[in-house]
Amino acid sequence: MAWHWLVEDVDGKPVDVESNPQFSTQSDAETWIGEIWRDLAEAGVAQASLFEDDRLVYGPMSLESQ
Repeated sequence: MAWHWLVEDVDGKPVDVESNPQFSTQSDAETWIGEIWRDLAEAGVAQASLFEDDRLVYGPMSLESQ
């Protein structure tokens, strides 16, 4: 199983980010997004969805700060 994030701009278009790794666990994927979400937002990412292989687990969730 591979966990990964689909990161998109405000219009729902995928954003190509320099580092968007795959993870072996959901926990690792969630830790990564928690650590890097501000950098992603600054790069134009507005939302992220978590996938396990091709299955949507949850999202999209906003990366905009309140």
